[in-house]
Amino acid sequence: MAKVTTIPATITRFTAAPISEKKKRRTAAYARVSTDSEEQLTSYTAQVDYYTNYIRGRDDWEFVEVYTDEGITGTNTKHREGFKRMVADALAGKIDLIVTKSVSRFARNTVDSLTTVRQLKEKGVEIYFEKENIWTLDSKGELLITIMSSLAQEESRSISENCTWGQRKRFADGKVTVPFKRFLGYDRGPDGNLVLNKDEAVIIRRIYSMFLQGMTPHGIASRLTSDGIKSPGGKDKWNAGAVRSILTNEKYKGDALLQKSYTVDFLTKKKKVNEGEIPQYYVEGNHEAIIQPEIFELVQQELERRKNSRGRHSGVHLFSGKIKCGQCGEWYGSKVWHSNSKYRRVIWQCNHKYDGEEKCSTPHLTEDEIKTMFVSAVNKLISKKDAVIAPLRASLDIAFDTSALEAEAEELQSEIMVTSDLIQKCICENAHVALDQTEYQKRYDGLTARFDSAKAQLEEIDSAIADKKSRRATIEAFMDTLAQADLMEKFDPALWCGLVDFVTVYSKDDVRFTFRDCTEINA
Repeated sequence: MAKVTTIPATITRFTAAPISEKKKRRTAAYARVSTDSEEQLTSYTAQVDYYTNYIRGRDDWEFVEVYTDEGITGTNTKHREGFKRMVADALAGKIDLIVTKSVSRFARNTVDSLTTVRQLKEKGVEIYFEKENIWTLDSKGELLITIMSSLAQEESRSISENCTWGQRKRFADGKVTVPFKRFLGYDRGPDGNLVLNKDEAVIIRRIYSMFLQGMTPHGIASRLTSDGIKSPGGKDKWNAGAVRSILTNEKYKGDALLQKSYTVDFLTKKKKVNEGEIPQYYVEGNHEAIIQPEIFELVQQELERRKNSRGRHSGVHLFSGKIKCGQCGEWYGSKVWHSNSKYRRVIWQCNHKYDGEEKCSTPHLTEDEIKTMFVSAVNKLISKKDAVIAPLRASLDIAFDTSALEAEAEELQSEIMVTSDLIQKCICENAHVALDQTEYQKRYDGLTARFDSAKAQLEEIDSAIADKKSRRATIEAFMDTLAQADLMEKFDPALWCGLVDFVTVYSKDDVRFTFRDCTEINA
């Protein structure tokens, strides 16, 4: 029989260091807490102190650093700066061993955990998970990490679902929460509800006022930036999106729509706008309003009008999108004559005056002419304002009554809920009992058709209710503006924005002002 002689290993296969060499391992620790609450902060400090003393207390370890992340989730490594810096140092050869509390502290994502472990293993860097007593350079290390990481990921999923359920339960109970650090106009009250911030409320009212005076969200953002007003996020520069968000946020009228968005994936934390996938909850009169409800509705109407105006509203000038050609029906736009001479002036004329074979015969108007005509027309209106306002106020409740529509909407909502329950029961029955599939499909199709019909009717009625409320808000704002107005001597931009719907030009002597109550006056 052949003689076999064993030649013992002389170097470590991961680090290539001689086995007999007594060298201190450069050791770092990783500590993470998932929230920035006071309780967790105590835990975080304790972790740092513990690992600093733990590493320094070993003769065979050389202390490098305790890498940390505060208030960061463990479901992915994307935003964990301390973690990424530690891995980079380890790959650069600055660390031999990483000590951490547990697999769940390292990562709750199985893929992230294994990827990082394998990266470090290739460079001969070992990780020690204290709680599970796992050493990654051990032959059983990767298997154990896979199992423990999967368990940690499942725990994270369970925690996420519990948090989601708790949040939705609070929504269903009408408990309103907002990101106060990035929410202008309100502070967090003792009970967690919204409390008016008087200084910031002035900014909110100014934004609404500027918008109703004809400015665009972009123009408002530029004005706020130039005035040195901080944005909701605390930045020096505003953007149109932030202004538009304020103009459409129902919380400024004292109400709250809950669950506008939801988290799609607990690992990626990806959020999606709620388009009906999950329930929403609308809380009326939850807190003190900054903007009167009728003004808020007026703004929503104006936003919708500008959206559907096909470029009618530019926001560059008060007259933009307000003056109409009586011949072709197109809008007037501004033109500059003699731009480079002392005779320079701005005129307004039909945008499509020269587009057709026959040009529009409607005249151009100067800004001074428009202003003079407006003063004349609005003074005629103001002189008889009592006669205008009285019948409007008397007919307001009747003309814009929504009680019948709201009752019909409630019936349709009940029908939708009943039908939805029947559909669910139908599906469950088919899953548990052997049914004739032709009959099942017929019943299912009938129920879904019933559901879709009720839903379509409800959308039409909701639209009609919103339209009536919007038109009522327009008339109420018109009456308030007119009631406070006195005979004018010169052009007033606020009255122009508050009273005029549009102007129709037929000729120099026939310029008709249509006011927001549909009253038409020839200037």
